Amino acid sequence: MHFAPNSRALTCAWSSSSTRSRNACDGTAVGTDTDLLAAWRAGDTSAGELLVARHWTNVSRFFRSKVGDDGADLISQTFLALVESSQPGRRRDEGRDEIANVKAYLFTIARRRLADHFRTQARRATDLSVSSVIDLAIGPATQLSRRRKGQLLRDGLTRIPIDDQIALELAYVEGLSTKEIADVLEINENTARSRLSRAREKLRGVLAGLGTPADVAAAESQLFPPVTR
Repeated sequence: MHFAPNSRALTCAWSSSSTRSRNACDGTAVGTDTDLLAAWRAGDTSAGELLVARHWTNVSRFFRSKVGDDGADLISQTFLALVESSQPGRRRDEGRDEIANVKAYLFTIARRRLADHFRTQARRATDLSVSSVIDLAIGPATQLSRRRKGQLLRDGLTRIPIDDQIALELAYVEGLSTKEIADVLEINENTARSRLSRAREKLRGVLAGLGTPADVAAAESQLFPPVTR
């Protein structure tokens, strides 16, 4: 199966103007993620378009903060892997094999594709729990200006280990629970909780070296409190 986001999915994700159009495009009145994925796997391309539209912005944002504007292929690969996936993370329900949490599993796939991408670019083994975007000299980091608080924050995030960056983004931007973050990073929940705490401290330390105390405070204010469940 070949998959690439089509014009309808992109239009739905980025430019729907009416409430009715947005509901039709993002699938809010259509069904759950698991229902749409099951239909897509059964050959319903419309269900696939709705599912892609629902999560396109999240997946695009995940890659953009790490590889800049070079993530289009990675986004497509992520959704293709989702529809074709037979990886762990599923449950049996009356004989039907389904992914229990599509959004979290999409980020699991995205992280794997990101690791593959960095490994190919660096031509060596890459440990996302150690290496940062800056370490790998890949992505938008060298293009970032620190004159604005949002840019300072993005710059700081690219200077901590990529798994720490992912954990903070999933918690503070995407609103994933600690358990969901643990699933994405493929670690246990206690380790994920500790990683989040350490990642926050690492980010504060990095930011302190990049700007004034006022700049740092403004940058930290851009991160919203994570959703805890």
